[in-house]
Amino acid sequence: MNNPQISYLLARLPIAVSMLGHGLVRIPKLDKFSGWMMSEFSKSVLPQNAVKAFAYVLPFAELLIGALLVIGLFTRYTLIAGVVVMLLLIFGSSMIEQWNNVFIQMMYGVYFALLYHFVNYNSYAADKFIAVTKN
Repeated sequence: MNNPQISYLLARLPIAVSMLGHGLVRIPKLDKFSGWMMSEFSKSVLPQNAVKAFAYVLPFAELLIGALLVIGLFTRYTLIAGVVVMLLLIFGSSMIEQWNNVFIQMMYGVYFALLYHFVNYNSYAADKFIAVTKN
């Protein structure tokens, strides 16, 4: 056990649990969540069909990203997926001028990027047991 590897685990788990939690609480109330999101974006330039589709996909993406990060499986790809989700959320929040949300989503994006930058310290992870994600 060395400190950078433990530090990486301690940094990976909070964002993993956050993403997992986002998905877990939204999936049981998917219709309500979708309705809320469509209402939020009703006056935006974004097509309502695109907003609805995104609202139904987002919780599953959050759940999957969170679960994979918790166990540390396909970590590099999962971190990239996390940034992509944040980019989509930033774009959407910008379209409805929710600048506080944009800032929070940017911080999530930076967090994912930093985890990606230091991914070589990802020793306490399922990735260590598969050859696909090795450098």
